Amino acid sequence: MASPVDLAQPTMVGAPPEPSATGERTRSLLADAWHDLRRNPVFLISSALILLVIAMALFPSLFTSADPRLCQLSRQHGAPSGEALFGYNFQGCDVFARTVYGARASITVGILGVAIAGVLALVIGMSAGYFGGWIDAVLSRVIDIVLGIPYLLAAIVLARRLTASRDDPGLLPVVLVLGVLGWTQAARVLRASVISAKQQDYVAAARMLGASNLRIMRRHILPNAMTPLVVVLTLAMGGFIAAEATLSFLGVGLRDPAISWGIDIANAQLHVREASLPLIAPSAFLGVTVLAFIMLGDAVRDALDPKLR
Repeated sequence: MASPVDLAQPTMVGAPPEPSATGERTRSLLADAWHDLRRNPVFLISSALILLVIAMALFPSLFTSADPRLCQLSRQHGAPSGEALFGYNFQGCDVFARTVYGARASITVGILGVAIAGVLALVIGMSAGYFGGWIDAVLSRVIDIVLGIPYLLAAIVLARRLTASRDDPGLLPVVLVLGVLGWTQAARVLRASVISAKQQDYVAAARMLGASNLRIMRRHILPNAMTPLVVVLTLAMGGFIAAEATLSFLGVGLRDPAISWGIDIANAQLHVREASLPLIAPSAFLGVTVLAFIMLGDAVRDALDPKLR
């Protein structure tokens, strides 16, 4: 029964939540995670670097006015200057302009590859974890088979096969190869999260109330199992960017007239004795971008994992 003091204090609609015993307002897991991320220097630095690379990919003209495809042999291995911050490569192309425009291919491959891998991981991991039984057994063996295939070797074989008779720069084949081969780790993590989430009382209550399997997965299990999937896909983004550069370096990924860090690294390493900046510039941008996504994934994982608090 409410005390006279409680009855004398009306509750206002929309009033803020009552403070807890420690003097702090109760917050959700995402609110707590965002509160920690805003104070994490690793998250701030990695986010700033990623936003810079995305800006380069979307608006390269903001960083350079030079044409990355304008190459003149008279400028071969020209020294850095105000017009070309990193000088010119062996073909007389502006190294800084090609490095800036090369971010677009890497970010595009990374985003599309992660999207394909995320969809495959979501469907297979969710189905295996929720239904269990023979469905789980079959899908788990499929995951094990794909995991048993050497990633780089399979990517090289598939990329070469898909681009053998094509005249385009090879963006779509690379995206498909990376997405099809890069979903297994995310699927395994999501499967484990779904198995843990479906044993909770709120799932049993929803099932007793007559909710369908699709509704239970969409409304009750998926929101509570998405956290590890987001972390794994964030880490995979950096791996996809590095894999695209590796395939392009080996000549089975993106090809001319595409502008890619991997292509520029492959061309520059043949002339590193004459000029080192054409090799150092794209390599440094590639390394920093991959490191930024790895740092972002680690920061998000630490913030979203209650065990690490």
